[in-house]
Amino acid sequence: MPKAREASSVARNRTAVERKSDRELVVTRTFDAPPHIVFEAWSNPELFKLWWVPKSAGMSLVSCDMDVRTGGAYRLVFSHPAFDQPMAFFGTYREVTPNKRIVWTNEESDQGAVTTVTFEENDGRTLVTFHERYPTEAALDEALAGSAEGLPEQFAQLDELLADRS
Repeated sequence: MPKAREASSVARNRTAVERKSDRELVVTRTFDAPPHIVFEAWSNPELFKLWWVPKSAGMSLVSCDMDVRTGGAYRLVFSHPAFDQPMAFFGTYREVTPNKRIVWTNEESDQGAVTTVTFEENDGRTLVTFHERYPTEAALDEALAGSAEGLPEQFAQLDELLADRS
């Protein structure tokens, strides 16, 4: 894809982040790729690790194990110069419907969210809706002050990856 079109695509496809309730966060973005390509970027560990970590965070994804199927599990291990030791995030896939939906748990603490990502086709493009439901208002507040603030950057990185793959 020519760089000028890629740049305009990234600028046009804005990420919307909205707190829907005391315990719910919804992030949406439309990508210029069909659902099967976008779903692959979420379900293929080699592609996922290319875009999931916000570049500005200074972190690296040192391990990315994903068995993306209903009943499967994931484990992501991150490192950062400020961390004494690597941080692991892990959980299970409650539901996986290829090219349509992924639902997973975040089990690294009792304050972890249940995350649902849907992929909706619209004229060859894909609307991704990322929905997280936290067990408490405090857990959502903590997420918004931490990792959730990187979601727009992550989605922009995904947009760039998809543009390169088109």
